[in-house]
Amino acid sequence: MSAAYLVAARRTAVAPRGGAFKAVEVDELAAAAIMAVMADTGIAAAAIDDVILGNALYGGGNPARLAALRAGLPDHVPALTIDGQCCGGLDAVMLAAERIIGGGADAVIAGGVESFSRAPLRSRRPRHAGEAPQPYDRPPFAPWPERDPDMIAAAATLAERYGISRARQDEFAILSHRKALQNQAGADEIVSLAGLAHDAFPRALTAAVCARLAPLAGDAAFGVTRATVAVEADAAAVLLVVSERMARRLGVRWPLRIVSTARRGGDPAMPGTAPIAAAQSLLAAENIAPARIAVAEIMEAFAAQAIACVDGIGVSLSAVNRGGGALARGHPIGASGAILAVRLWHEMQAQPAGTLGLAAIAAAGGLGSALLATV
Repeated sequence: MSAAYLVAARRTAVAPRGGAFKAVEVDELAAAAIMAVMADTGIAAAAIDDVILGNALYGGGNPARLAALRAGLPDHVPALTIDGQCCGGLDAVMLAAERIIGGGADAVIAGGVESFSRAPLRSRRPRHAGEAPQPYDRPPFAPWPERDPDMIAAAATLAERYGISRARQDEFAILSHRKALQNQAGADEIVSLAGLAHDAFPRALTAAVCARLAPLAGDAAFGVTRATVAVEADAAAVLLVVSERMARRLGVRWPLRIVSTARRGGDPAMPGTAPIAAAQSLLAAENIAPARIAVAEIMEAFAAQAIACVDGIGVSLSAVNRGGGALARGHPIGASGAILAVRLWHEMQAQPAGTLGLAAIAAAGGLGSALLATV
């Protein structure tokens, strides 16, 4: 079997809903990132075997195909859109790696894209004459209402169950913003689009500001607030996943080899903890102690969820989200996992050979995905 390598990684900036990308269609977001990774490597468009993108809000169709065509890929290159909710972008990279390792492809563009700003309004058709359409914000993620909580409420429940105080959540969010401001991604990572070449949301968040915020869910001791919940956002992120043969052909200087991947299911009522089992399983399979992970990109949909995952996986906080996380950038659902992979690739470029890196993310319904890579 072949090995799979990440050889290029690009993303748009992350813009809060209604911001700089409010008029940019989802395929335009993805096409910009696709063209950037192709330009970075010089790979011929005809050499791409497939395009796989995660997306959750587009409302049907196949935005990966639209993006591939908009990016100038030939008609013969297929494209697939998957919906793993928040995990989708990372799952797409993992699916691409499986195709490479299995010998079914040499080069796959994979990642995720999301636009809250351009997402369609949702409603269910009337069941009989006289009934009005029924608007809804999200589909069910479990067949039992009592095990299908609102995500904000689930984060507050997690915080109380795991004893993650509001003060600790605030500290984590403040640190995320500080790291994002101090380590802003440059032009080698972010492709400029619609006049935006940097993440728009990071700010000098303070404890005083956090203390003034009323809980969105939960109580005063463990509740979650607007500071500890990632904002809805628009973005795209893609990576070029290739075989060893293609990596040599492209002359890539510092590829990232995918060591292992894992997907696990957990309790739908406690979705934020699912990545713990996924990460633990792949570390155990490779006989790697968590302390050996030098770079970790852990999803920050909620501060409580991220803290629970950092604690549960056992990685050092100093290794986590060195350039800030989703609390500082925003959460473009289908793109968020791919953004973790893009951030991991760029952070690992400065690391010595043999360094280990981890990306991990949770999704509604109790799903967790994790990817282990090395320079």
